[in-house]
Amino acid sequence: MEKLYEGKAKIVYTGPEVGTYRVYYKDDATAFNGQKRAQIGGKGVVNNRVSSTLFRYLEAHGVPTHFLGELSEREMLVRQVEIIPLEVIIRNRAAGSFAKRYGVAEGTPLAKPLVEFSLKNDALGDPLIYDDAVLALGLASANELSRIKELALQVNELLKAFFSQRGLEVIDFKLEFGRLPGGTVVLADEISPDTMRLWEVGTGEKMDKDRFRRDLGGVEEAYQEVLRRVTGGPA
Repeated sequence: MEKLYEGKAKIVYTGPEVGTYRVYYKDDATAFNGQKRAQIGGKGVVNNRVSSTLFRYLEAHGVPTHFLGELSEREMLVRQVEIIPLEVIIRNRAAGSFAKRYGVAEGTPLAKPLVEFSLKNDALGDPLIYDDAVLALGLASANELSRIKELALQVNELLKAFFSQRGLEVIDFKLEFGRLPGGTVVLADEISPDTMRLWEVGTGEKMDKDRFRRDLGGVEEAYQEVLRRVTGGPA
């Protein structure tokens, strides 16, 4: 295998066939644009298995993804895509930077799900970016942006239903999308406790990366519990 790219949480290698990649999930954890770093035992296994399960679920409900299959407990096989350099954030409640930005109490329900875009650029701190700026910079076409929003909202409804059956509420999450060689837009990257806010229904206990960001403790336990619920089926 040839290593193509190493990020904060994953390593991407060439796949066994042309047009495929092998993605290895690491235990490395970062927050605040890499300013806080640590290792979370078993995180790579959790994120690979949770992402694999959710990709299969989404595919079964009509969402096109880059996922092809699990190769090991830490590795998945995916289609080669050209990543669109946008982070797509879907919010159901005010939390994190959104709550701070607008002076809203964390946990406040939003009148409708919100889709935000940020520029995928660590050096600039992944700044928010408007639709017109995306188009002006040629990062995506108008049709691609429309399709991304449509898919993001579809994923939101599917994930809310999935996690509700498992006693967890989807507060917000980040998605990335890519283009297949023919230009088709598909869901890419990962969907895991690293990229979502999941709160325990009834108590609001955080079951995601915020436990690491905010030094709440019990990070490994929360990740393992999410894995148990995701792979174990409805409560």
